[in-house]
Amino acid sequence: MNADGKQIMLIDGNSLVHRAFYALPLLSNRQGVYTNAVYGFTTMLYKILAQESPDYIAVAFDKGRVTFRHEQFQDYKGHRKETPEELRPQFPWIKKILRAMNIPVFELEGFEADDLIGTLAKEAERAGLNVTIVTGDRDTLQLISPQTRVMLTRKGISELEVFDLDTFRQKYCIEPVQMRDVKGLMGDPSDNIPGVPGIGEKTALKLVREFGSLENLLENLEQVSGAKLKQKLSEYEQQARLSKSLATIDCRAPLEVKLEDCAYRQPDYPALLEIIKELEFKSLLKNVLETMEKEKISESGETVTPGETEAVRIRDFSLLTSPEEIKSYVQSLITQGEAGIFLKLTDPDYREASVEVIALADSPHSARSIVVRSSGLDEGQLGQLLLPLINNEVKLYFHDAKAAWNIFKRWGLELTSVAGDTMVAGYLLNPTSSSYSLASLALEHLGQALVEPENSALDAALKACTVMNLQGIFDQKLTAAGMGELYREIELPLTVILAEMEFNGVSLDRAQLEEMSSSLEKDIQRLTQEIYRLAGEEFNINSPRQLGNILFNKLGLPPVKKTKTGYSTSAEVLEELASRHEIVARILEYRQLVKLKSTYVDGIKALINPATGKVHTTFNQTVTATGRLSSTEPNLQNIPIRLEAGRRIRKVFVPSPGRLLLTADYSQVELRILAHMSRDVNLIKAFQQGEDIHSRTAAEVFDVSLEQVTREMRRRAKAVNFGIVYGISEYGLARDLGISRQEARSYIERYFQRYRGVKEWIERTIAEARQNGYVTTLYNRRRYLPDLFSSNRNIRSFGERTAVNTPIQGSAADIIKLAMVRVNARLKENNFQTNMILQVHDELVFDVPKEEVKEVAEIVRQSMERVATLEVPLKVDIKVGPNWYDLTPLESWQG
Repeated sequence: MNADGKQIMLIDGNSLVHRAFYALPLLSNRQGVYTNAVYGFTTMLYKILAQESPDYIAVAFDKGRVTFRHEQFQDYKGHRKETPEELRPQFPWIKKILRAMNIPVFELEGFEADDLIGTLAKEAERAGLNVTIVTGDRDTLQLISPQTRVMLTRKGISELEVFDLDTFRQKYCIEPVQMRDVKGLMGDPSDNIPGVPGIGEKTALKLVREFGSLENLLENLEQVSGAKLKQKLSEYEQQARLSKSLATIDCRAPLEVKLEDCAYRQPDYPALLEIIKELEFKSLLKNVLETMEKEKISESGETVTPGETEAVRIRDFSLLTSPEEIKSYVQSLITQGEAGIFLKLTDPDYREASVEVIALADSPHSARSIVVRSSGLDEGQLGQLLLPLINNEVKLYFHDAKAAWNIFKRWGLELTSVAGDTMVAGYLLNPTSSSYSLASLALEHLGQALVEPENSALDAALKACTVMNLQGIFDQKLTAAGMGELYREIELPLTVILAEMEFNGVSLDRAQLEEMSSSLEKDIQRLTQEIYRLAGEEFNINSPRQLGNILFNKLGLPPVKKTKTGYSTSAEVLEELASRHEIVARILEYRQLVKLKSTYVDGIKALINPATGKVHTTFNQTVTATGRLSSTEPNLQNIPIRLEAGRRIRKVFVPSPGRLLLTADYSQVELRILAHMSRDVNLIKAFQQGEDIHSRTAAEVFDVSLEQVTREMRRRAKAVNFGIVYGISEYGLARDLGISRQEARSYIERYFQRYRGVKEWIERTIAEARQNGYVTTLYNRRRYLPDLFSSNRNIRSFGERTAVNTPIQGSAADIIKLAMVRVNARLKENNFQTNMILQVHDELVFDVPKEEVKEVAEIVRQSMERVATLEVPLKVDIKVGPNWYDLTPLESWQG
């Protein structure tokens, strides 16, 4: 290629779009617009542009399915599948992006993208340009010349293999133009080009090297070695000539274009930003914004002077280096009545971290920083200087207020209210996002790439300003989405409550924990020997390969599922095989006990804080899509309480010395919410009359009186009740109950016959979710459901189940969160010494002085049962005891 010549880049749009679609998992934005092909194509385009910096560029697409080749061969590309429904609507988005990037797009009726690329390539060569073709289609290798090279995508779109004239000759030992002859012989199944049956690439290349061209080969068949090959070439001569013609790129397509039209120009940045924001491409948004920053282009598309883009972010910054400066600035914030705060920590774990910098912002563009180490002040002194800010009811805005509460507590400050938390607000607006970091939220909601300066004080100040910036936008967005009250009345107060719960922690009985670990170890050893006896030999029970060999080869059990490395021994497979051999049940029990010991007993022991003797779990407020809280280190939500051994783990959770544990658990809250939402007459009546809902459902489904309901009937009805809530399929119900799918189907059908209001509500909810693209809870918590729009039936069905489950489970989450806020307020108002220490699903756990038990129990019951007005009463079961396992119902408790 001409080293001094200018370069034109020609991109095969159809090829790259298809490759991107199949290379990436199916992605969509919150409105359900499929985006994986758009994202893959655009990221690859950006990568190549950065790498190559072409002077000219164009993208070619096929137009329609019928080309001039179909006139030669009707079945050309006849085996091609229809464009997937998820891909079809992505083409217009790609073309919109290309228009915004000022990259010309070429299409021509009757011609393929290859023909347009070939035509443009030859014209560019005549104009003295170097040509780079980017494609996933090897047909274009025939266009390689001294001036033209081809970049072929590999591994989907992640790698490029570059062919210039030298590399092509080295690999194939022919000239590029001879690839047409090779295709004429070997054909191309992807395009349904027939070629000569039985001739593959190796033979085709050998013949072309020997004879030079297909025509010369066919004219000299007597020189071909091998009677069978000679016969095939003779028999399929016309098919070979046709195949070569079909494989030949037409470089004389009637394109009306001037090369000047393909000059690479600056994108229309405002238009490009709008598209990328709408499609929710955070990494691309950052890329575009950083490019604009380098090129000094504002979001309106105008060029700005150096330094002006930084000034848009923070115009007024300085350090506070003396107590007098800090006091003065704090007083100005008190006068103003609001402030953004950002704490730059030394460690992601805020309970272990120190503060490197504390930044205070008085506006979205003005902030001050205190560098703790160089301030000459210790934490207590800093706390005293900041105390007036907290005591004067200034509106304080944070990013992760829970972390700030913990830090301030160590400084002697009691943060009692939070006016804004950008992490929580960002979560409410997009509960399925992978990140709620300040940088991610700035990209998503401000359209700003948060570039971290090396100066940590300036970095913290920039982030405090970003908090202020986001706060204003989040208030508007949350109000517009109907979530303003949810944010202010539930989620924000909860940040402080959760912080206090984490700080207080939960006491543990170490001796009980050690005893449990030892007991489990004995049980595991006993089961191990039992499994060896049943297997007839010793083996590694934890090795899927060795276990598979025992179960399927030695014992002859039928393999249920295969993996890349052998037969699957997953829990699902073992549960299916449990009735066939005693060893399987023992292995399942062995696995459960090993997990209990390693994850929960020994795992919890390792997490005991040596200073407090307690475990301090972290409550995650921004993790689940439904709004439920989760917890980590330890994960208290997942203690497997269905097993007695799992339930016993709760024995080790004890109150502080001289106190008791009090638990308050909502009774069947999700089914009560279902009754309220569906307005089903029978369901409402059962709850209003205080009937056991599972027995009532059993009576309805099995058509018997309440007195005739057996334990087994109730068990099955319970599975149906919760199956409806979680959108279970007949297959799932059959698996859970160990019954046939036909029987499971009949249970579900009979349920809906008895509870018609539930069926109508489910149908209505799914229809509204499709119309809106999201579902909401009783408190307007919103969850977007792009899966509803998938053409894949399994994915779509999952979306429908989620549409039904989320309003119920999300409303239950909202109710217990609001109950926590109400209970906490009552306890504080009355100066009780009781501490709320845990929240697990629908249960709250309190550490209570003995003398406060009865009063606190009444406050908790009232607050929880009156928190929401539903068509059916909310009911709370309260128990008291010396640990989380040995609990007595309050009514029976002898205080």
